[in-house]
Formats: sequence, structure tokens, C-alpha cells
Amino acid sequence: MKKIFLLFALVLLSNLTFAQNSEKAKALLDDVYNKVKSYDNIYVDFKYVLNNSEAGINQETRGEVTLQGDKYLANIFGTTQLFDGSKVYTIIPENEEVTIDDKSEDENALTPAKMLTFYREGHNYGMDILQNVNGRKIQYVKLTPIDTNSEIKTILLGIDAETKHIYKLIETGKNGTTSTFTVNSFKTDQPLSKTLFTFDEAKYKNDGYYIVRN
Repeated sequence: MKKIFLLFALVLLSNLTFAQNSEKAKALLDDVYNKVKSYDNIYVDFKYVLNNSEAGINQETRGEVTLQGDKYLANIFGTTQLFDGSKVYTIIPENEEVTIDDKSEDENALTPAKMLTFYREGHNYGMDILQNVNGRKIQYVKLTPIDTNSEIKTILLGIDAETKHIYKLIETGKNGTTSTFTVNSFKTDQPLSKTLFTFDEAKYKNDGYYIVRN
């Protein structure tokens, strides 16, 4: 009887610890979300690393994105992507081509507009390790997709404990691929051109670009 009671107590304590861990993680993620939403606009300069040792893949590049509400202007891999609130424009200078798509209907797709808020839905979460990075305390939260069919195994979200800004995102896929975003620069409420999120089709046509509408 004592063994059964001890086992029950251990299970209860484990569940209580997990619940407290989850509540702490939720509170931290809520702080991050509220901080992000308090800004008029955000500029992020980041490093992106894609790695899959079995497939012999190890790519590293730099990217940048400016966000204002749902609108964004992103540059990565030599490609510019612009979302003006209704259409997505993918500009590839190397091919002198612009592809125009209607707003994605896939609500689960991780777009630049969602890169700082995606964690709000569809995940279970708990506190992970706390790291010291050049004097900054980075608290990691571990996210696990609720959808068991998701290709993502886990996501580690590193958050600056003082500023509540996202510092690093480490996504591990079920196929062994790891994608890591590390924020080099995080600027807020910058003066933006009124036409920053406006696509000038005439300009690209005059420059000889081929326009593809999907």
C-alpha cells in the first residue's frame, strides 16, 4: 500500500511540475507576443543555417525582414518577397522574374509575417535551458506540434529574458533537418517609406522582368 501511495505521489508531483513548467512557458511567450504587438514596425537582420548531416547539407546565409502588421518585405537567398496585405510578390533578380500569388490560404504556413508570433497556436510548450550569451540571459522554450502529422519534431525558441525579444529559433524536422535562425539585429519603430510595401509593376516591366501571375 505504501508503494502504491508513493507511486501516486510521484506521478502527481511530476504532473504538477509539468503544469507549472508549461504555465511559466506560456507566460513568457505571452510577454514576447505582447512586446511584438506593441511595436509599429520591426526590422530583423538574421543568420539562417540549414543542416542535415545524413544528406550532406550545410548551408548558411544572411537574411533580413521588415514587418508592419501583416505586411512584410523579406530578403534571403538572393530573393525578395513582398506581401502588401493581399498579394505575395516573389522577386528573383537572377532570373529577372516576378511571381505574383494571392495570399496563402494555408494558415499553418510559417510566413515572415508570422515568424515572431507563430508559437501562439498549435503547440505544446515547456521551459527548457537557460543560457548566457555574451552577458545576455537567453531562456529557451521547447515547442512540440500538437498535430502528430507535422513534419516538425520540435522547436526551441530562445528568448532574451530582459528584452523579451526572440534571439534564436532552432527547428528540428522528423527527417533530421535542423533549421536555425539567429537574430543579429532587432530594431523597432523605424521610419519607413510609405511605398515600402507597394509593388511597382511598371518598374519591373521596364527593367525587362517577366511577370508570372498564379
